[in-house]
Amino acid sequence: MQIVADENIPLLDEFFAGFGPVSRYPGRSIDRAAVGDAEVLLVRSVTRVDRALLAGSQVRFVGTCTIGTDHLDLDYFKEAGIAWSSAPGCNARGVVDYVLGCLLSLAEKTGKPLAERRYGVVGAGQVGARLVQVLRGLGWQVLVCDPPRQVLEGGDFVDLPTILRECDVISLHTPLDDDTRHLLGAAELAQLSAGSWLINASRGAVVDNQALLAHLRGGAELQVALDVWEGEPLASRDLAQLCHIATPHIAGYSLDGKLRGTAQIYQAFCAASDLVEQVQLADLLPPAWLGSIDLQSATNPDWALAMLCRAVYDPRRDDADFRRTLLGDEAQRRAAFDALRKHYPPRREIDGLHVRIQGDAPELAKRVRALGSTLL
Repeated sequence: MQIVADENIPLLDEFFAGFGPVSRYPGRSIDRAAVGDAEVLLVRSVTRVDRALLAGSQVRFVGTCTIGTDHLDLDYFKEAGIAWSSAPGCNARGVVDYVLGCLLSLAEKTGKPLAERRYGVVGAGQVGARLVQVLRGLGWQVLVCDPPRQVLEGGDFVDLPTILRECDVISLHTPLDDDTRHLLGAAELAQLSAGSWLINASRGAVVDNQALLAHLRGGAELQVALDVWEGEPLASRDLAQLCHIATPHIAGYSLDGKLRGTAQIYQAFCAASDLVEQVQLADLLPPAWLGSIDLQSATNPDWALAMLCRAVYDPRRDDADFRRTLLGDEAQRRAAFDALRKHYPPRREIDGLHVRIQGDAPELAKRVRALGSTLL
């Protein structure tokens, strides 16, 4: 069995080498020639997989180690009888950690306490729902907009105009489709209140980047954190320079999330092929560099919140790395964007941290539990 895969997918040999030879390619260069006689194609979000790529090929299973599927032509897969799977939720926790890091940095810059903000989460799927759980666990005010879920479930959802009007922190976590492309354009941006924060860690085109650039150039009192960009891998240098946090589509790039994505695709492939799983992710995960932290009961809860998050991940490092790439020409910036993703350093997840509190500290324990860390 021939397997073609994006070279950035980890643990390929551990999970798939037992099925046949694995050929690796940069994700953006996977084309008809690369697919060749492959029966299995494993990709990430940068590879468009559709009729143009697969027509006439032997591919019978496509796996994407990502939550999103906007790069897959699912209608063609159905027509051609191609089995497929994404990896829902694989990197959701990593994105939550990214948002928390952005919030801490924005709070420091503006001097606005996080507990006094009102949060609007747009999109309550795998990522958004987990973010809402953390924010509400911290006792913060959160409104949620998710029209598809509202139709199916009813419940405590609000519409987008309500989010724009009533929230001063907006975090976007929608898939990209016809309904969400430029979900925030010039008209929506104009509705944001002065001093608002906007975080986009979903897909670049959910926000009209040119409209956002014009809005910021016009002097809008808006603090922005962008991990995703229209036109990737060529992000707008002008827009990035006006963002408080700018990163190269790495919000979900935790080591745990990437390995989890490969494991989920392996499981889906085994199920589609009627094979018994022989490999378990738990046997392959390396130990975390930071396993546990001890806190005294007198520890300030706000200090502890920031310390626990940043002990595991701080997006300001990724922001600094990305900004250094903005000085080159277009070809250099494209290459640098992909290089930062390809050579991304190991990063773990906050909910893998173990915390011990010496003494009785209910508010401190509440923060630890809300973050998802294990309280010893």
